[in-house]
Order: sequence, then C-alpha cells, then structure tokens
Amino acid sequence: MKKKTTLYVTQAAVIAALYVALTYASNALGLAYNAVQFRLSEILTILPIFTPAAIPGLTIGCILSNIASPYGILDIVCGSLATLFAALTTRLLRNICIKGVPALATLPPTLFNGLIVGLEIWYLGNQTPALFFISALEVMAGEVVMCTVIGIPFILAIRRTKIFSRLNA
Repeated sequence: MKKKTTLYVTQAAVIAALYVALTYASNALGLAYNAVQFRLSEILTILPIFTPAAIPGLTIGCILSNIASPYGILDIVCGSLATLFAALTTRLLRNICIKGVPALATLPPTLFNGLIVGLEIWYLGNQTPALFFISALEVMAGEVVMCTVIGIPFILAIRRTKIFSRLNA
C-alpha cells in the first residue's frame, strides 16, 4: 500500500513539475497566455488516460503555472478548475476507443478550456456577448492542436514505451 501511495504522489509531482516547466517555456515563446494558446504543457492533458495521478498533477501544475498569467487570480481559479474538470472527464473517457485509440479522451481539455478560459478572456475584455464565441473558439483552436493533433501521437508513443504499465506493475 505504501509503495502505491508513494508512486501516486511521485507521478503527480512529476506531472505538475513538467506542466509548470512546459507552460513557462511556452510563455517565454509568447504562446501561453494569449487568446489562441499553444501551451506545450497541454500535451500532458492526455495523461489521465494512463494514471489517475495525472488529475492532481495537472491541476496543481496549472495552479502554479497560472501564477504568471496576466489574467490574475481569475485565471488561477477558473483555468485550474477547467483543467481539473478536463482531467476528470479525460479519465472517464479513457476506455472509449476509436480504432484502438482513446481519441474522445483528448476532447475534454478542448471543451472545458475553450468554454471556461474563453469566458474568462471575454469577461476580462468587457466584450459584447457575441464575442464570447470567438474567444471560446480561439482557445479551442490551440487546444485541438496540442491535445488532439499532437496528443494522439503522444498517446501512441506512451503506449509503445509502456512506461506507465512498467511503473504501475
């Protein structure tokens, strides 16, 4: 029991650290906090497919990453809740496969971040209600690229290495 708890905490901590490092690297390139965000860290949002430890890892990583956000406390709270909801839903969808790939599990980060972060950007910009949809679609565009277009090959690469099956054995 102690070994499993230690493994869970270690996996969560490593995922959180990777999320923060990749978000800050994205920010250094000007990609992390814009309307269309290409956060390298969002590739990690597929990890709940492989381990439940990714759920707290991604959430804590997002909290720590959003400290640097120009959107302030609103992004720390709302952005992190979007990540938590996405991670929980990704975990639930992990066994629904298309041609052997849990492709549906890549969609929750796109939907939750698009809607919640899009609403946040729209709200802070004092824009007209119609512009909410543009904000949401801009966030979703970056999420589709990172979570699905890059995420699916990442899933296949993780499966090939069998790293999570070896760690959880």
